[in-house]
Amino acid sequence: MPAPISIIIPTLDAATELPSCMSSLLPGLSEGLVREVLIVDGGSEDDTCRLAKASGARIFTQQTRGRGPQMNIGANAARGDWLLFLHADTALSADWAERAAAHIYEHADKAAAFTLAFKSDARMARIVANRANWRARVLGLPYGDQGLLISKPLFTALGGFPDTPFMEDVAFIRRLRSNQLRILASEARTSAAKYEQTGWRKRSWHNLFLLLRFLLGAKPENLARRYR
Repeated sequence: MPAPISIIIPTLDAATELPSCMSSLLPGLSEGLVREVLIVDGGSEDDTCRLAKASGARIFTQQTRGRGPQMNIGANAARGDWLLFLHADTALSADWAERAAAHIYEHADKAAAFTLAFKSDARMARIVANRANWRARVLGLPYGDQGLLISKPLFTALGGFPDTPFMEDVAFIRRLRSNQLRILASEARTSAAKYEQTGWRKRSWHNLFLLLRFLLGAKPENLARRYR
């Protein structure tokens, strides 16, 4: 029986973070869960594609940037029965394969995200992550930084990611019913660079403000300009 998971990673100038992301996938390869890794690049000018090729990933390139369209390209090309969407600056904890396998075999009708953590020892990193995990569990609104594990039939039935420049992850997750999403105990450890550059509190409240505006109907195009 073929390994069930196709891992889809949208990239753009991700050479610094991609090796850590790819290395974290090794437990899934050892457990026979990972069928393939698909890198969908949006026009990188660094060594992203070279590193991806050296790792054995399937590489797709497109000139139109945007995680939503990039991830849809990967999903359409995927050969696995399950899709794992992962950001290039996120690395999964070593127990991810065990948790993912249990989800696949016990909750085939549901999607799953991982528990958020940051690649930082700062006290505020834990506070911000705890808030995000509370939102994910109670409100059912994880961000794309937490990864998304979903069967290909369910992904297709929900219509894929919207072609928007921002909040494509939240827009897609909201199509799921409240009982169709689980948060796995293993961690998705994501980059803290933007928080460290602008300040943990400032960035955290800024992101929350943008999320609320999106939920109230603001256009993703306008929010994308504010996010930068």
